[in-house]
Amino acid sequence: MDHSVDEFIFRAFAFIFGAAVGSFLNVCIYRLPVDLSINRPRRSFCPACKRPIPWHQNLPLISWILLRGRCANCGSKIAFRYFAVELLTALLFLAIWQTFSWQVAIAYWIFVSFLVVGTFIDFEHFIIPDRVTIGGIIAGIIAGVTVPTLMDTDSRLAASVRSVLAAALGYAILFIVLEAGKIAFGKKRILFDAPTPFTWTKREDDADFVVGSEKSLWSDHFAREKDRLLLQCDEAKIDNHPYAGVTLEFHYDRVDVEGRMLALDDVTQISGVARSLLIPREAMGRGDLKFLAAIGAFLGWRAVLFSLFAGSLLGSIIGLITLVMGKRVWSAKLPFGPYLAFGAVSWMFFGDTFLHWYGGWLNP
Repeated sequence: MDHSVDEFIFRAFAFIFGAAVGSFLNVCIYRLPVDLSINRPRRSFCPACKRPIPWHQNLPLISWILLRGRCANCGSKIAFRYFAVELLTALLFLAIWQTFSWQVAIAYWIFVSFLVVGTFIDFEHFIIPDRVTIGGIIAGIIAGVTVPTLMDTDSRLAASVRSVLAAALGYAILFIVLEAGKIAFGKKRILFDAPTPFTWTKREDDADFVVGSEKSLWSDHFAREKDRLLLQCDEAKIDNHPYAGVTLEFHYDRVDVEGRMLALDDVTQISGVARSLLIPREAMGRGDLKFLAAIGAFLGWRAVLFSLFAGSLLGSIIGLITLVMGKRVWSAKLPFGPYLAFGAVSWMFFGDTFLHWYGGWLNP
């Protein structure tokens, strides 16, 4: 058989297989953050009407186009994200197959699958589940032992040690950044131009926190047990008890008002008018630490440093653009996981080119 025909068949397989894997990754992206099993029910279902989708309406890429992004049963819109994940995964699988040996390509297919799931979950929910991060670390160590070339060695033992050490380095670096950021930027005070209404309303195991036109989940503001949120109020009402000229000192599960500590489990609603707000802040979520550790487990210590640098640079640029455009508000968050994934993929394809350029720049 003609060599060019062989190449075409393998490339077509890589693309189609990637699209099929992307379809499964969509299941993970939808179900993992809401604690649904990824294998029960086995068949995908419409998020709106919950009806199982037959196989002929669940063909990767094709079905979304033919159905014009809508459920065939209820007509509800199916997010473009489903098509985008399938296409992105297909293109990544194809690019990896064309660039690397088949052993490395298979390992990198597994790696980018973790990256895609973590990226899209972080975009939507601002979390990266442990099944993605810790699972990625374990998979990376196993991949290093199975394909030592990933760690630039022929020894399986050396590869396993390097993979573990790179994962530890990724976690340790971001842990230091997290703790230093908490010390330096752990609080933010917002002074309102005018007295601003606020409400705290219980919602199952969480609460809705609304200040002016900005709404957030209560749990979004508390990453540590010692975190506090302060509201300086002209007036406030806790259920049916009014207060005037008071500062409400909140912990995640309680509020201190005029020396009285009230458990938030016993409170239905808090409302009032505030003049200032002091909120606790984190430099990043702890899922990012484990996500960078997974990157290290697959790609090694140099990829850890590069992913952190490239991700921070891109995140800073995006953050500045949103500030200039006036899109950032005090309650807004930017996920860091997608930027780390960008750095990891960049290193995977262009790491050698970067090292060559950097070496030439140091020794012209």
